[in-house]
Amino acid sequence: MKKTMTRSIEKIVEDQVAQWQKLRKLKKEEAPAGITLVSVSREYGSNGAMLAERIAAELGFTLFHQEVIHEMAASAKTSKRIVETLDEKGLNLLEESIAYLVNERHLWPDQYLRHLMRVIGTIGGHERAVIVGRCANFILPPEKTLRVRVIAPLPIRIQTIAKRLGVSEADARKQVLKTDSDRRAFSRKYFYADLTDPFHYDLLINTGRTSIDTAVAIVRAAVREWKQA
Repeated sequence: MKKTMTRSIEKIVEDQVAQWQKLRKLKKEEAPAGITLVSVSREYGSNGAMLAERIAAELGFTLFHQEVIHEMAASAKTSKRIVETLDEKGLNLLEESIAYLVNERHLWPDQYLRHLMRVIGTIGGHERAVIVGRCANFILPPEKTLRVRVIAPLPIRIQTIAKRLGVSEADARKQVLKTDSDRRAFSRKYFYADLTDPFHYDLLINTGRTSIDTAVAIVRAAVREWKQA
């Protein structure tokens, strides 16, 4: 399984690198104005990943799931391959933004966090991306990023996970609470931040009261309005 995952990640990375190289040749001299990135943080069972997929499709952005980002950051070789896609200007901007983030939040980054910041920062440098999880909202440039947080009432999330995994609601509840706890612990460990603080986001969407279709329309409108502002 691990070898299969490694091969899959390597294929994903090479395909993405090829896409970035192709886009670079077509890229206009002027950088696009407004929002070119969307980060999606979500409570487990809130259908945040589904929303992210729809947003990416609607905007024509590339989608990066949490699991893929994690695998990219976990490998020094893969992280280096991704960063190498930046030109000299992009690389300088990346290093400056990481240095600023480390100083501003008084971080003591280990190897994984350094790779994570470089991977997400590089994706941000290429723009037109939706990134799910891994605290991307803390890493991506705020002036170019719409930071979305997706939530839902606990009972609804439990029902969603029970149905998705085919387990009892009691087991689903344990899974939801554990996953939520793990995600909060990740943000506290690496960014000294409370993941649930609404001030870390630009848009808070409750999928317990808002359909996915409506949520996509809200995000699309927010991106367009931001571009016009």
